[in-house]
Amino acid sequence: MLLVPEVDLERYAGLWYQVGRYPNSFQTGDCGDSTAEYSLREDGTISVLNRCWTDEYGGEYSQQVQAVGKPMDESGSWLRVVFFKLFPASYLIIELDAENYQWAAVSTPAKRTLWILSRTPSLPPETYEAIVASLAAKGFDPEKITRTSRQK
Repeated sequence: MLLVPEVDLERYAGLWYQVGRYPNSFQTGDCGDSTAEYSLREDGTISVLNRCWTDEYGGEYSQQVQAVGKPMDESGSWLRVVFFKLFPASYLIIELDAENYQWAAVSTPAKRTLWILSRTPSLPPETYEAIVASLAAKGFDPEKITRTSRQK
């Protein structure tokens, strides 16, 4: 798995919109659109707040999960995120708009999960397709990627 070489976690912090993902068991049913919000904490860890929305952003959210992440190396591109204080997961930043921090893609070492994130609810089609092509070159299956309703 190719991680991005460096992530400035202060710039990475903030609100991200999910614009694409692999199907997974924890975003089902009424989870249409999704956001992730990252906040740096004084102890060097990162607060994570994931929300699923039943309709457009700003309406009611149907699911909310909080977690805490910790950088695993100096690059900032590999985090260990613990959900419910019990369930650890690797969070690998594998694609990133290193210049403007406007989009990213994250996965796990086994490549079973994948999320394409954006600072806005959708990306220009050419940007989205370029990210998907880069992910395909890293071994991800573009046919498995589900776009959010706003990215279609």
